[in-house]
Amino acid sequence: MAGDAPVANRPPAGRTFFGHPRALATLFLTEMWERFSFYGMRAILVLYLTAELADDGLGLAESTANAVYGTYNAMVYLMALPGGWVADRLIGARRSVLWGGVVIAAGHYVMAVPARWSVFAGMTLIVFGTGLLKPNISTMVGDLYDRDSPRRDAGFSIFYMGINLGAFIAPLITGFLGEKINWHLGFGAAAIGMTFGVLQYVLGGRNLGEAGARPADPLLGADRRRALTRVGLAAAAVLVVVVVLAVAGLFTVDTVVNLLAAVTVLVTIGYFARIMLDRELSATERSRMKAYVWLFVFAAAFWLIYDQAGSVLNLFAAERTDRDVAGFTFPASWLQSVNPILIIIGAPLFALLWLRLGHRVSTPVKFAVGLVLNGLSFVLMAAAARAAVGGDLVSPWWLVAVYAIQVAGELSLSPVGLSATTKLAPVKYASQMMGLWFLATAVGDAIGGQVARLADTWSEPVYFLTFGLASVALGLGAVMFARQIRALMAGIH
Repeated sequence: MAGDAPVANRPPAGRTFFGHPRALATLFLTEMWERFSFYGMRAILVLYLTAELADDGLGLAESTANAVYGTYNAMVYLMALPGGWVADRLIGARRSVLWGGVVIAAGHYVMAVPARWSVFAGMTLIVFGTGLLKPNISTMVGDLYDRDSPRRDAGFSIFYMGINLGAFIAPLITGFLGEKINWHLGFGAAAIGMTFGVLQYVLGGRNLGEAGARPADPLLGADRRRALTRVGLAAAAVLVVVVVLAVAGLFTVDTVVNLLAAVTVLVTIGYFARIMLDRELSATERSRMKAYVWLFVFAAAFWLIYDQAGSVLNLFAAERTDRDVAGFTFPASWLQSVNPILIIIGAPLFALLWLRLGHRVSTPVKFAVGLVLNGLSFVLMAAAARAAVGGDLVSPWWLVAVYAIQVAGELSLSPVGLSATTKLAPVKYASQMMGLWFLATAVGDAIGGQVARLADTWSEPVYFLTFGLASVALGLGAVMFARQIRALMAGIH
């Protein structure tokens, strides 16, 4: 299991990084640049998709653009599942992170090409590359700590701060370049950021020791050949579906988005069933997986609302927010930097909080706090939307306040969820379980992309209030069942 890696496989002792293993610095910086590229592109994606053709955009309807955005996010995290499998069974986490970074950079460079086809081709490459990088770099962070170390959550919180440092800087650069100069120039800046990330990872490899150097459960001989054959057949099946849709005249943006959203949910159900029915799991591992199902549902519901920051809330910033400061209208995408800068400020505080509280506050309760706060942010957003009824522009401080509440919720749930995943993962599914954790984001984003279509048909105040209150209700339900979930996590069944 990731958290129980033998001491011999851990990075060598020596200089520390904020009191943590030095290897955390290499992983911190790699993830920082990868998130720079991801959030930099994401900050301008919906704005580019909805921009008029005369403004060099794609001219898509807002409902379609929101669904594309949600499905793209879903695919990024869905591919974390096969990415974890590739690391576990074929090439190891370290090489998966390297090749993932290379493919991501290539995708961003493709998006920098000033052509209408480039955005979807580039996003496809980014999806595959992130699937290789994202779960495996988090698994390598888990390898640095013992399963029950109280410093584990603090380490993931520091790692999370690196994510948000990249996410803070990126929209300021790509947003200005994209909105003020040229969309594809903004995408090109994201490509350069990922290139820095790959170079840093290679140069800092000496800090990692043997961590992630080998597959956790490698396939050999005939088993490896069979697995590669199945991968080839799966790729061929996808190609056949694309050809059939094209021949039938159904290969439209909306058709593909709806199909991929359905695939995301079905894959999730199938993968959970596969793990739960695995006879090799011990009774304790099966009990922990039952607890994990609940944590997964809570996380998916959280991301359904939270990740609309880059779609519905981003469009709200562009269309209904007064962004004039001393005669300069700042890019709407700059507001995407508010969330990560607040996380940078709050992450050390929450890391200290969880360290001080130790085991007195359970993981399910932390998840419940995240859900309630996330819901309250949408309740506040309903008030902002009400203030904008009639075409009035509202202060950007509304969105700042919304993001501040969401940040408190995210820091209660996301780094804690990463840590819980590495602790609850069955030995057989080490890196794949990290992929399963990111699949919660995929499900939330896939459903959220479809839900976001309602923002065009419902009144905005009703839209935000409905889903905000639903999240609060789910969070309160999580508190009610926290003791039972905690018992399952402990293997009491």
